[in-house]
Amino acid sequence: MARSPRLALAGELHYLVQRGHNQQRVFVDDSDREDYLRMLRDAVRQYGVAIHAYALLASEVHLLATPPDDQALSRAMQSLGRRYVAAFNRRHARMGTLWAGRFRAGLIESGPWGVDAMVHIESMPVRVGLASTEMDWPWSSAAHHLGHRRDPLVSEHPAYWALGNTPFERELAHAHRLKLGLPIALAEGLQAAVLQGRAWGSSSFAYRIAARCGLSPRRPRGRPTRIQRESA
Repeated sequence: MARSPRLALAGELHYLVQRGHNQQRVFVDDSDREDYLRMLRDAVRQYGVAIHAYALLASEVHLLATPPDDQALSRAMQSLGRRYVAAFNRRHARMGTLWAGRFRAGLIESGPWGVDAMVHIESMPVRVGLASTEMDWPWSSAAHHLGHRRDPLVSEHPAYWALGNTPFERELAHAHRLKLGLPIALAEGLQAAVLQGRAWGSSSFAYRIAARCGLSPRRPRGRPTRIQRESA
């Protein structure tokens, strides 16, 4: 059966997930993580892709990115995947595949939905038990958005800048969002959209993306109200 085409559109926000084959570890130690980030920087620089948020877990990677053209994401990730697998296999004296097929990606509407995606990615290490707080995990973009270090990989998205007029206001607002987390239903809807390669945001966003791709729009689940979010 032919694979369904992956949604990838120039200038749109994309949430990407790479997973290890059969849930195997893709990072054995910090040297592996350093190699991956170095190769990721090279790949996105070559193809002009902006990385807005990321988290490296034990057996998967989560990225939030914007490509300059429809092919840039696939080219960057293919380049990264080939280089990293070769280096990983050589370093750990192994052979064979590492990734569970091609990466998954969903399109995310900018604005509040984009911030939600950042929160979901940067809180992932805490949710899976790798760290007690987002700041305790050095292999994500959380420290950058919280003002604790400058990460050269991260290109701050306009949705993050909209959180405040000064760096301090943005960092404080982002820390508050990380503390609140996402309601379970919202997180599940986001994750499903990514794994199924769909658009995630408002109805108008879904219709706009469908029109650009020549597809029938599928109505996404909307974001909850502020009251619902804070009571979750």
